[in-house]
Amino acid sequence: MSELTARLRAWGQRNMPTRDQMARSRWIPKSVLRTELWRFTRRSVPRAVALGLLVGILLPFAQIIFAAILSLPVRANVPIAALTTFVTNPFTTPLIWAVSYQLGNMLLHFDDKAGGAIDRLFALTDVWDAIQWLTSEGRSLALGLVIISVVSAAVGYVGSGWVWRWWVGHKRRTNLRTVQRRSRA
Repeated sequence: MSELTARLRAWGQRNMPTRDQMARSRWIPKSVLRTELWRFTRRSVPRAVALGLLVGILLPFAQIIFAAILSLPVRANVPIAALTTFVTNPFTTPLIWAVSYQLGNMLLHFDDKAGGAIDRLFALTDVWDAIQWLTSEGRSLALGLVIISVVSAAVGYVGSGWVWRWWVGHKRRTNLRTVQRRSRA
């Protein structure tokens, strides 16, 4: 383990509240403390990946909060749901929005006659201008975002389930080899 990783892990362990501290907090509901929301299981992890991708792509703000809140009714792993919302960040959001806009235009049979509508959105600095853009040309973006987020969530669910099965099988094979070596010796 590198020194940076060790330092980050130590910082996280120092600054993360314990379960007892959260249980004593009057701001945190008791349903958040259910252990199945914090354990890594073959069911909770794919749910969390799907939820995090759905919320991360679909919502432009407060993604971690919404992912954590929505993890409760679907019994998804809260840390994984929060972590997978980081799929959208300042580097990936412009690409996701541009692809979403083009997909929405294609499905709604709109032609971007003026060209560069998504460029105009990113050039807007005034909130009111951005709202006007969303009401006039934002339907394509909204439809594209919904489709991309749902497809990403489905792919994330299936993919994380496969990775989970592979990892468990890998661990079992490794343990079996270790036991066989010890029994021969």
